[in-house]
Amino acid sequence: MASRGGVTCRVPSGMWMVPPHCGVWVPGGMPHSNVATANARLFFLFIEPGAADLPDRCCTLSLSPLIRELIIEMANQPAVVTADSELMATLLLSALPRMPIEHLHLPLTDEPRLVRIASELADDPADRSTMALWARRVGMSENSLARLVQHQTGLTFGRWRQQLQLIVAIRSLAAGSTVQQVSGDLGYESVSAFITMFKKALGTSPARYLGNFER
Repeated sequence: MASRGGVTCRVPSGMWMVPPHCGVWVPGGMPHSNVATANARLFFLFIEPGAADLPDRCCTLSLSPLIRELIIEMANQPAVVTADSELMATLLLSALPRMPIEHLHLPLTDEPRLVRIASELADDPADRSTMALWARRVGMSENSLARLVQHQTGLTFGRWRQQLQLIVAIRSLAAGSTVQQVSGDLGYESVSAFITMFKKALGTSPARYLGNFER
């Protein structure tokens, strides 16, 4: 859980963004890596397999104030099982599966051409190259690239690239960057164009989106 800042969690099949006051659920035994923003404050909760009715896949959960406070309180408890700690654990394991899932997921694949595109876009999210240009870069036709992205990720090329930009944007905003800075870093011609994209994707403005997690 990130109580401040943000975390990008990567597993073999994808990448998840964890904004403030959200958590990423990683099932037991799944290889993963976390990269946190410099201002992040993180809590790690380890749950025995089968102890809670949680998904069998990785996902970002929007955590209620109760869940967040339970995790923080348990982190501050001594490493001794008490009646209070058992009660908190029982409540936490009961409530956690009911937390809503945030759609902050970028499907990833080990297909070499898509790995290259994802890597280059992550390095330069302001790259506004068309799908036709990307297809030429990886030695494919535009239609073949469109079919490959759809087959490998379940998304269109435009939606896949937009999802990566959203993850980059939320990470930067959680790290303290302004909307104006993020808009420029992503190559948008105007702040309003970036805000419009953000609203269409997530249903609210960047400032209000992060503000919802900070309450």
